[in-house]
Amino acid sequence: MTASGPAVHTSDEAELLACRRAIEFAVDAGFSRLVIEGDNSNVIHAISSSEDNTSLFGNVVEDIRHLIRGLLWSDICCIRRGGNRVAHALAQYARHVLDEDLYWVEDSPPPALDALYHDRLSI
Repeated sequence: MTASGPAVHTSDEAELLACRRAIEFAVDAGFSRLVIEGDNSNVIHAISSSEDNTSLFGNVVEDIRHLIRGLLWSDICCIRRGGNRVAHALAQYARHVLDEDLYWVEDSPPPALDALYHDRLSI
């Protein structure tokens, strides 16, 4: 999926809002088991921690945690930015080109075909 959102000031803010949106989509689409990956260690730590989050975006962190608790199974992990070129390509597309939300289910997203090809080569 790619989706536009409100203007953000930090990468943590952008990652948190994108994470919440993606999990909401997955839950609405009927998924109950998710692997949640991100390259922002602050965000991954915040959503996987059991500590209260008193940051400016603590409410978004709590929304994400609530959504995750409703899943049958989840795994949350931090990966290198290069570890998911497809996600990076879609994020760049959403940031620079997107004028509407787009979803692909069982299809390859055209804005990330090159990244998919390169990810496939590295397996």
